[in-house]
Amino acid sequence: MRGSTLPEWLIERGIGETRHALIEDGRIVEARIIRDGLTPAGTILAARLVSTGRNPVARAGDHEYLLPKGAPGVTEGATISIEVTREPLGGAEPWKRPLARLSDEAPHPAPPLDGRELAFPSPADALEAAGWSDLLDEARGGIIAFTGGELRIALTPAMALIDVDGTLPPEQLAMAGAIAAAHAIRRHGITGSVGIDLPTISGKGARQAIAQAVDAIIPQPFERTAVNGFGFLQIVRPRRHASLFELAGERAPFEARALLRRAAREGGAVRLVAHPAVIAAITPDWLARLSAQVGGAVDLRAEPALGMAAGYATSA
Repeated sequence: MRGSTLPEWLIERGIGETRHALIEDGRIVEARIIRDGLTPAGTILAARLVSTGRNPVARAGDHEYLLPKGAPGVTEGATISIEVTREPLGGAEPWKRPLARLSDEAPHPAPPLDGRELAFPSPADALEAAGWSDLLDEARGGIIAFTGGELRIALTPAMALIDVDGTLPPEQLAMAGAIAAAHAIRRHGITGSVGIDLPTISGKGARQAIAQAVDAIIPQPFERTAVNGFGFLQIVRPRRHASLFELAGERAPFEARALLRRAAREGGAVRLVAHPAVIAAITPDWLARLSAQVGGAVDLRAEPALGMAAGYATSA
């Protein structure tokens, strides 16, 4: 994979999640994690309209979906088709229900992402070779370094905020930071409203050049403001999937799935040692699947002294 100039999506079906990574020149430029049991955006479902009014709600199976665009002409209790437009985001806003809209299509799954499926587990770890662990570390810590500075990324209920800081002269730092922020937005799947706080830049031409650099990195569709005189740039992207930062906000299950990925490469009986919250997040189904993968029994040991990301697997 290293040295390749053609981007390629790799798909790895793990325990508790399916991992998608777009690899270009040997590194991950875009990633998405779809949790098991989640109905992906783009799925068409048969549903029942359970309430009308300003915030109509439809129910499909055990899940409720808000219909922001309403359900004109549909009476409460009617059977309808809906398209899932936003998956559950989790993270700091677990109460936010998924979104949908009325559809005239028959129920069908979401279109699959076109990519190459990886055998898992396998001796060669293509995702790790492209920097998967580094990607998860960025999502955990919210800090991404670039030459001459760093990004600090924080999620708020209103928007994701990216602060740019460093040692370069202001105009150079603003350009380097904007480029790094655009790559981070794409790499981690950050959507919705995103604010980038750059150093103050006085020249209009410099501000326009920064905006054009961002445009060249983030794929459409998105909208943005101009870079204002205070160095602030706002971007709005369709919010369909949880970003890696949002997933990392649900720390225990995030770390549990990451630990299971590492443990799947063990052979025979295995012991998982992790923080108690991580151990508690491992479901019986996940344990059974891991046992089948490694070909042996799986033992769990809670270790309060370990950090949340410090869990490990060892031969039992």
